[in-house]
Amino acid sequence: MPEGRDPLGILQAQAATRVASLIGIRHSRMAVSPFAFLRGAAAVMAADLASTPVTGPQVQLCGDAHIRNFGTFATPDRNLTFSINDFDETLPGPWEWDVKRFAASLHVVALQHGFDAPTCRALVVAAMRSYRERMAWYARMSALQVWHDLKGVDDLLGHYTADARSQVRRDIAKAERREHPRAVAKLTTTAEASFGAALVRRNGGLRFREDPPIQVHIESAGVEMTEALDTFESYRASVPDDKRVLLDRYHVVDVCRRVVGVGSVGMQVWIYLLQAPSRRADDRLVLQVKQAQASALEPYLRPSPVDPAGRRVVMGQRLTQGPTDTFLGWCQAPRSGLQFYVRQLWDRKGRSELTTMNRRGLTEHATLCAWALARAHARSGDATMISGYLGKSDVFDRAIATFAERYAACTISDHQALVRAIADGQLPGSDVS
Repeated sequence: MPEGRDPLGILQAQAATRVASLIGIRHSRMAVSPFAFLRGAAAVMAADLASTPVTGPQVQLCGDAHIRNFGTFATPDRNLTFSINDFDETLPGPWEWDVKRFAASLHVVALQHGFDAPTCRALVVAAMRSYRERMAWYARMSALQVWHDLKGVDDLLGHYTADARSQVRRDIAKAERREHPRAVAKLTTTAEASFGAALVRRNGGLRFREDPPIQVHIESAGVEMTEALDTFESYRASVPDDKRVLLDRYHVVDVCRRVVGVGSVGMQVWIYLLQAPSRRADDRLVLQVKQAQASALEPYLRPSPVDPAGRRVVMGQRLTQGPTDTFLGWCQAPRSGLQFYVRQLWDRKGRSELTTMNRRGLTEHATLCAWALARAHARSGDATMISGYLGKSDVFDRAIATFAERYAACTISDHQALVRAIADGQLPGSDVS
């Protein structure tokens, strides 16, 4: 790792542009485990990767391709597919950066399972073999074949051995239940509203629940409702014409600020409750409007060619995923100037539970994620050139496994430093999770 590296200093620098009262929650969530630290430390790893050698080919990086950032989601035609599902840090860059972050995250997860060093290494080698072989497969395809390649439920089930398919089917069923009615049922109440009363009355009192500091109404978070509504109006202009017709069938009922994720804690994240004129219980939407800043990779790569930051995220997601969220778009708050991207809060988004997987299950899941990563890179980069660098032997697989082992040790050390800094009062923590 680079000399003089300062991971905690990088976290403190990020805190300067976030909601100060939420920074302690971010640190405490990262302190839960080494993998939680790695999830929140995309900027730290970007600084570390900046000094590593690369081969030259560029792709549209996810920018935060750890193993938990892969999962299912619904395409616009309502089919379930599997891919990368987080693009806050997306940026053009060297394909090795995504691969190394993914490999390091897998090694850390394997360590937390209690697997010994040879087993952890074997898991990473298997995943890297999957990436290399899938990239060679894409290199033999035409550009159109790569562009239209999409993995559905049958591909997902077919990837796993018979013993694991029952759990995968349960994960798929769980994801399919994560739609708007379930989000509305979990996040709202019909209790008397004290915030946004004029809006809430239009829907007979339905409103988001208060759960401070995790979920609070926008006014108590220091944002005027008019600012939230004007921001939403800005979002309308970013969606395609046909989607705007659909969006205009809904009106905003209520708006909250919500704390999400690990690395995202402290960013402005607003959720909007929308209702169609019919007032049917099954005709409501919950959209997430999440703050977008410059990618954590930008200090070490070229600045994004796409502006504003919300549009950068949306472009990266569309390019990498292919068919994606119907309501994906971007916007800007007119008075604060904050930039955002917009997507549905859930819409069949699902992730496999890494902590309960045995060695075989984790291996199969990791090789599936590696396949998805290869597909994403082949869509935006030169699969033939990347495959040429990967070669046909396992030299690449073993080299990345060695890197992952070393970076996992670095992550464990960084995590311990964060835990000590919170305990010593050097960095704020929180009892709220």
